[in-house]
Amino acid sequence: MKIYSMEDVTKYHGEKLLFSSISLTIAEGDKIGIIGVNGTGKSTLLNIIAEKEEADGGRSDHPNDYTISYLSQNPAFDESKTVLEYLYASDYPVFTLIKDYEKTLLQLQEAAHNEAVQERLFKLQQKMDEQNAWEISANAKTILTKLGLPDFFKPLSELSGGQKKRAALAKTLIETPDLLILDEPTNHLDYESIKWLEDFLAKYQGAVLFVTHDRYFLDRISTKIWELAYAKLYEYKGNYGDFLEAKAIREENETSERAKKESLYKQELAWIRRGAKARTTKQKARIQRFETIESDVKTKNSIGSLEIDLNGSRLGKKVIELKEITKAFNAKPVISDFSFLFKQGDRIGIVGRNGTGKSTFLNLLSGRQSLDSGEIEIGQTVKIGYYTQENEDMNENLRMIEYIRETADSIALKDGSYISAAQMLERFLFSMNSHGTPIRKLSGGEKRRLYLLKILMSAPNVLLLDEPTNDLDTQTLTVLEDYLDHFSGVVITVSHDRYFLDKTSTQLFVFEGSGKVGTYYGSYSEYLEQESQPEAAPAAKPVEQPVKREDKKIGKKRLSYMEKREWDEIEDKIQQIEEKLASIDKELSETGSDFTKARDLMDKQHELNVILEQTMERWEYLAEKAEEE
Repeated sequence: MKIYSMEDVTKYHGEKLLFSSISLTIAEGDKIGIIGVNGTGKSTLLNIIAEKEEADGGRSDHPNDYTISYLSQNPAFDESKTVLEYLYASDYPVFTLIKDYEKTLLQLQEAAHNEAVQERLFKLQQKMDEQNAWEISANAKTILTKLGLPDFFKPLSELSGGQKKRAALAKTLIETPDLLILDEPTNHLDYESIKWLEDFLAKYQGAVLFVTHDRYFLDRISTKIWELAYAKLYEYKGNYGDFLEAKAIREENETSERAKKESLYKQELAWIRRGAKARTTKQKARIQRFETIESDVKTKNSIGSLEIDLNGSRLGKKVIELKEITKAFNAKPVISDFSFLFKQGDRIGIVGRNGTGKSTFLNLLSGRQSLDSGEIEIGQTVKIGYYTQENEDMNENLRMIEYIRETADSIALKDGSYISAAQMLERFLFSMNSHGTPIRKLSGGEKRRLYLLKILMSAPNVLLLDEPTNDLDTQTLTVLEDYLDHFSGVVITVSHDRYFLDKTSTQLFVFEGSGKVGTYYGSYSEYLEQESQPEAAPAAKPVEQPVKREDKKIGKKRLSYMEKREWDEIEDKIQQIEEKLASIDKELSETGSDFTKARDLMDKQHELNVILEQTMERWEYLAEKAEEE
C-alpha cells in the first residue's frame, strides 16, 4: 500500500501563522475532506502536498513512484489547444502514446501508401493494446461528456470560465494518480455532473483529498475529515455528519479546559501586576507560563461568532411583480412570457442546467440587463442587495475596515441597538488586529466573505444571491443560512448546492431551457427525487410522509419563521390562483372558433391547476403544523 505522510509542517503567510507543526498520513483509498474558515490555509496545504509550494518547516515522505494530480482553483490553460489536446497535454507516457497514435493516423490519411507510416502506426497500435490506451482514450471522452463538454475538438479559447474549469477537472481525473487533490471540484457543475462525480470518486481506488463547500458532497464522499483551526489540524473519522457530532464533543471538552485556563490566566495576571520581576529562574519560568496562557486564551477569544440578526429596510406591501417578461440572446430565448408576484417572506431557489439563463434572471431583476419585452414593477420601499458570482471591483489598497465603512459605519439590529463596522468584521471572523489589513493580502475566500458583509451592511430587504456557496467556507454558510431563516424580506438564490437550497428555499424556479421556466413548491431534494422517478408528473408536489413515531418522546413539529410567513399568505395565494382560473374559464367561453387562443388558454389553465394542487397540499401540511402549536 502506498502512503503519503508529512511531519511537523509549519507554514506562514507573511506574518500570519497558518499551521504549526502539523502531521498527517494519507493511505490508499482514503477520501479526505478538508474544512476550515476561509484564510486558515486549506488551499495552501493542498499546494504544499502537491509540491506547488514549500513549507517553512517540516518534512514529507512518499514512495519514489508516487503520483499526484492536482486541480487548483485557478488552473492554467493553453487556449490554442482543443479540449482533447488539453486533456493529453501532460507528460504521462500513455498520453504521449495516444497523441503519437492520433498524429500518425492523420499522417496516414494524407499518405495512405507510405509504408514507413503504416509500419509506425502498426507498432503504435501494438503499444496501445499493451498499455490499455484504448480504454483510457474512451474514458477520457466519457468523462468530458459527463462533465458537459461533448465537443472534444472545440478550442479552449471558445469556452466559458466554468467550462474551462470543468475541462481542468476532467484532465485531473483521467490521470488516475495515487493521490487526487481537488480544490472546490463542484464549482461550475450542475446537479447531474455532481452526482456523476460523486459516483466516480466513491469507486476511485486511489486516495482523494479535497476542499469543498458542498456539504452533501462532503458527507457522501469523505471517509475522514481534516479541520484546520487555530493553526492546528484535527482529524475525524467518518463523513461530515460524523464530524459534526465529534466536533461538538471536542468543543465541549475544550470549553471546560478553556474555563480552567482563563481562571489560571486571571491568577497569573494578578501576580504579574503585583510587579513580578524576572530575576530568578523560577520567576522567569512563571512569566513564560503566563505569556503562553495569555496567548492561548486570546487566540481562542479572537475567533468571533458569526451569528447575526440584522434589521433590514422596511418592505412595503408591493415587492416585485413580473409581467410576461421575455429575454433572448442571439435569437435564443432564455426567459419567455414569465409572470410572477413576489411577496414578503418569499424564499425562491433557482435551478437548472448551466447556460439556461439563471444568472440572467437575477441581472434582469437587479436592472443590470434590460428586458426584450414585458415589465418588472418594483415597489418603492424595495432595496436590493445583489451578491454576484464575481466580486465587485475592489480597491485592493483599501484596508478591510475602510472598505466596509464605504457602505456604513454601523448598522441597526432587530432589538434596536447598533453594531459597528469593526464589530461586524469580528462577527465575520476577521479578528480586530486584522482590520487594518489591505484587501490585496486577503485570500480569495476572505474577499468573498468581506464582499458578503458589505452587502448585508447595506440593509437590503430583497437579497439576490448568485451561487453564494462558491468560495465560502462551511462555517460561514451555516451562519448565513441561520441569518436567512430570520430575514423578513425576499431571498432569491441561484445555486447548485443542494444542502444550501434545502435549508433556504421553499419554492423553486426551474429553468428548463428554450425560455421555459417551471415552478415547484417544495425543497430541491424533493424535486430531484421526484424527477428521478420514472414517468413522474411534471412539477408535482411530493406527498408528505408521516413521521414514524419511536418509543421515546418526540417534540411537536412547529412552524419555522419562514413557514409562519408562508402560512399567513398562502390562503391569499390560493384565492389569486382561483381568480385567475375563473378568468380563464370566462375567456374560454368567449373564444368561439378561435382554436389557437383556446389551446393557449387551456395550457395556462392546466399549469394553474397543477400549481393550485401543489399549493393546496402545502396548505394542508402547514395547517397540520399550525394546529400543533
